[in-house]
Amino acid sequence: MALELTFTITGEIITLGQFLKAGDVVGSGAQSKGFLSNGATLVNGEPEIRRGRKLRAGDVVTLPNGDRITIATMQP
Repeated sequence: MALELTFTITGEIITLGQFLKAGDVVGSGAQSKGFLSNGATLVNGEPEIRRGRKLRAGDVVTLPNGDRITIATMQP
């Protein structure tokens, strides 16, 4: 069963690679490259293979297992 989650960041952006590591999806930044290589991870419904892709509040990352994570920022 796929989950709908929210991931809160403290700044304005986080890279996809940093997000995958911080969210415990991968163990290291190097692993994120292999994880993304097949294009099964989506950002806002589009396949994404770049770990440097910048994510901002409102972006939705869909993992290969179907989990959807919405990026949010901390409110001051």
